[in-house]
Amino acid sequence: MLTIDGITVRLGGRPILERASATIPQGARVGLIGRNGAGKSTLMKALIGEIEPDDGTIGKPSRARLGYIAQEAPNGAITPEEAVLAADTERAALLIEAETCTDPDRLGDVHERLLAIDAYSAPARAARILSGLGFDEEMQRRPLDSFSGGWKMRVALGALLFSEPDVLLLDEPSNHLDLEATLWLENFLKSYPATLLVISHERDLLNKVVDHILHLQGGKLTLYPGAYDAFEKQRAERAAQAAAAKAAQDAQRERLQDYVARNSARASTAKQAQSRAKMLAKMQPIAALMEDPSLSFDFPSPGELRSPMINVDGAAVGYDPAVPILRRVSMRIDADDRIALLGRNGNGKTTFARLLASQLQPLEGTVNAPGKLKVGYFTQYQVEELPRDSTPLDLMTRAMEGKTPAAVRAQLGRFGFSGPRATGVVEKLSGGERARLALALITRDAPHLLILDEPTNHLDVDAREALIQALNDYTGAVILISHDRHMVELTADRLVLVDGGTAKEYAGSMDDYIDFVLGRNQPKKDVKPAAGQAGTKAPAPNRARLKFVQSELARAEKAMAKLQAACADLDSALCDPALASDREGARKMEELAARRARAGDQLADAEAQWLDLGEQLEGLGLV
Repeated sequence: MLTIDGITVRLGGRPILERASATIPQGARVGLIGRNGAGKSTLMKALIGEIEPDDGTIGKPSRARLGYIAQEAPNGAITPEEAVLAADTERAALLIEAETCTDPDRLGDVHERLLAIDAYSAPARAARILSGLGFDEEMQRRPLDSFSGGWKMRVALGALLFSEPDVLLLDEPSNHLDLEATLWLENFLKSYPATLLVISHERDLLNKVVDHILHLQGGKLTLYPGAYDAFEKQRAERAAQAAAAKAAQDAQRERLQDYVARNSARASTAKQAQSRAKMLAKMQPIAALMEDPSLSFDFPSPGELRSPMINVDGAAVGYDPAVPILRRVSMRIDADDRIALLGRNGNGKTTFARLLASQLQPLEGTVNAPGKLKVGYFTQYQVEELPRDSTPLDLMTRAMEGKTPAAVRAQLGRFGFSGPRATGVVEKLSGGERARLALALITRDAPHLLILDEPTNHLDVDAREALIQALNDYTGAVILISHDRHMVELTADRLVLVDGGTAKEYAGSMDDYIDFVLGRNQPKKDVKPAAGQAGTKAPAPNRARLKFVQSELARAEKAMAKLQAACADLDSALCDPALASDREGARKMEELAARRARAGDQLADAEAQWLDLGEQLEGLGLV
């Protein structure tokens, strides 16, 4: 059992954790969540003893091994395989002793212990972990110094998983992973045999892996049973209760204040008024549910552009003309497309994105796009390279040179940087705030196409949901590279697999791709048809047509669901009585009505397409 008893941690004089308490049962699988900057990493450091609490205590199981990834990535001439194997310090020490021991009795004990800890199968287990994290056989035997920082952190994660601590502590473990490695990690953690505490903003991981949610808010900890969706439901219920309690208290306060104001001057009621005044003074205010500006994403709508927006024909692209990363790429991108690029890191997703953004020119073939096409391209490098001593207002003013101060402020306001938030230095912004600032900067010209390469790495769960909503409201096209499966499923209606040196449309659904990555439901190889069944196979042209129609039908169904949800949201927004209160509200109502009309037309088109595809499928004899 892991106990956190009334701990307080102050950094720079500011309380991060304040009398926080929680008890984590042995063997529990806990997701630690909270807004960016709430203190999750600080709590982790307190648990491993890197930070000493100013007050309170942390109780750990006796002789339990706590495992946590060091901040610095491993390096040197050793290989990833050697680094992972070295994480089991007992095994390493016993192997050395087995080579040098001269005492027969002790040598027997050493070999007995090596067998007990399954030491001789360790290389195979290390190889499986590294393979799951994206290292092929050749990569597992390369020196660590030949890898980038992100790959080195994968080695550090692999070493921690291999060591199997009694309490496994993970801080955003998927930040350096692609979708494929994230899926493997999720599968690995589901069967982890000891206590797990993981900081994560991945909704799918939190739903599939953990059985408790530890919520950090306002320096306090609250432990909820169940996975993330159960936590969301409980939190919503608590929020509703708090809102009702606050409304009741406000009404009571208003009645007491009115009584005191009317009766203080009368001798006959002065004592009663004084009593009510004391009651007012002792009344503890219930905190209002504040709107969080860190959840603000509002992409400006671009001007209309005819489809196809981009047409790629037989393109090859790379950094060395003699060795292209991708070849024979042909693809049409329309003005309303929502495309997710799938494939392991290193297969060329970012290279393809840079080709579409005109940052790389094709080595072969052509890429045709209209001259007035505007592209907003987001990468993690932009977040990391923001000038630390500048303010959001400084950066946006320079980026929107020639625009009025009001236009500059309006663009910042779309992303939550209004008032004093616009004039704070970048150095003081959280990772999520910097990501929002980078998104504000790349969308200042209302681009027709957004290319987002891992946009969620610094965003908490609620901010990710706000970004998903903003992308679904955005009227331009989106190319998305993300390891956040939840975001891909809710925003993309086309999947493109970048693999084998090219990029091709993926005909299946996201669930199909997950099964493919995890090796589930794969067709058996070399299975011969039974006697008498050889002639039952559909002709090749029909099979190809069937696959295409089924893929298009799935896309149409997803588009209908998305548009139905959008229409419902717009209908609810149009019913808001506040919109009729002033001129600004009337303007917003007109804008919402126009969006509702467009969404209704799009829904009708999607339904017509769905019906047509259903008839085609029926013609193929499948329904």
